[in-house]
Amino acid sequence: MLSEKDLKQLAQKGISEEQIQTQLDEFKTGFPFLKLKAAASIEDGIVATSEADKKAYEEAWNKYKKEGHKIVKFVPASGAASRMFKDMFAFLDADYQVPSTPFEKQYFDNIEKFAFYDALDAVCRKNEGKSIKYLIDEGNYKAVVANMLFEKGLNYGQLPKGMLLFHKYADGARTPMEEHLVEGALYAASNGEANVHFTVSHEHMVLFKKKVEAKADGYAKKYGVKYDISFSEQKPSTDTIAANPDNTPFRNEDGSLLFRPGGHGALIENLNEIDADIIFIKNIDNVVPDRIKQDTVEYKQVIAGVLVNLQKLTFKYLKVLDNGIPDHDKLREIEHFVEHAFCRRPGIKTLNDEELAAYLKKKLNRPMRVCGVVQNVGEPGGGPFLTYNQDGTISLQILESSQIDKNNKEYMQMFTHGTHFNPVDLVCAVKDYQGKPFNLPDFVDRTTGFISSKSKNGKELKALELPGLWNGAMSDWNTVFVEVPLSTFNPVKTVNDLLRDQHQ
Repeated sequence: MLSEKDLKQLAQKGISEEQIQTQLDEFKTGFPFLKLKAAASIEDGIVATSEADKKAYEEAWNKYKKEGHKIVKFVPASGAASRMFKDMFAFLDADYQVPSTPFEKQYFDNIEKFAFYDALDAVCRKNEGKSIKYLIDEGNYKAVVANMLFEKGLNYGQLPKGMLLFHKYADGARTPMEEHLVEGALYAASNGEANVHFTVSHEHMVLFKKKVEAKADGYAKKYGVKYDISFSEQKPSTDTIAANPDNTPFRNEDGSLLFRPGGHGALIENLNEIDADIIFIKNIDNVVPDRIKQDTVEYKQVIAGVLVNLQKLTFKYLKVLDNGIPDHDKLREIEHFVEHAFCRRPGIKTLNDEELAAYLKKKLNRPMRVCGVVQNVGEPGGGPFLTYNQDGTISLQILESSQIDKNNKEYMQMFTHGTHFNPVDLVCAVKDYQGKPFNLPDFVDRTTGFISSKSKNGKELKALELPGLWNGAMSDWNTVFVEVPLSTFNPVKTVNDLLRDQHQ
């Protein structure tokens, strides 16, 4: 039973009593696993492009950019970098003083290779009166790490990933935020304007804006573009209630309800407020230095070209369907397009022409995304699958392991032996054939959330994550998978990932 105090707390967050009841019911019932047909592959569900194809798609994209459309690069950037430094926090807490684990040794053996080395050396000199080299020579390794992680130094243990120095350049080191500004200019600029949107946590908003303000003009001059850079925060109304093991609301020590961020799926609300024809989506940490950006830029244009070509055909067919029921041959032509372009296979009873026309219009008139997928080399990420929808049709989806029944050996074999995975590399079309924006929350599959076990102050609790942004939150979009090279995927999950050749 919710008290007056609870209802006031809900009102402050913009959450309804009905939403809370739904979430508490979901804790009780859990979420159903998805029914799978197969892991997507080059043979079924993934497009592999030839050199001629690539050139044609790039030309299509460059033509589209000249037609006055608004293009936005959307970068989820609210994640703190603390997980990058888990091993280094552990080193500070260890009862030994000298690097002992392979991770710690790799860090210190290569410390001069980090783009933040000069900045770290400067704060060590300021706070300790000694250089990094001197501190290491005297065995004071922990002072170096403390100056990297804590507020007295670089504060990297608390900053968002987007604010860390990732890459060295002759004119100074760059943050991931800056690399995304560069990417925006290289493949997402239209009519001389590059629109970049960052989702940022509330506590880092001022810092992020200040850094962007300091850097944007330099890149605008370098690449001959005008930047329009915008920001948003995850909405409090997308937070989810925490529950006790018995599925009753978990309460803080002061008796208030405990809410937790709803995960990246909450960003569908932020995405829905972006005014754009085409939106690129890529994680903040998946960036590379200029010397190897060519593949990234090329394949972003390729997948965007695939998207605008498919959108052009989709709009053409929707206008045909708008003019009444086409003849049988035209209907079969449209049906063939739907099936082969989006793997939306009927899988239902034979329809008469009127029913088929209504079915095809419904299937075509929805948001569209093209997802770059890379060959599976064991990195974490969502897998591309052919799955059954509730109406019996088959469509392409990106699935996380939590959505797959681990007791189903056939499904687990599909997941573990899948040839590709998606590294959050998407380009999206979010307006309909009449130029009106889709209401993106209407296309979320609400049954694809996720429940996990957490704790607070030593008390066990259940946490609820909303359908993931590129998983269930885009479940009812038309989806296409295109193979892109592994060179376009270079995430930074730990600080030592910055020592990989791609980030040097």
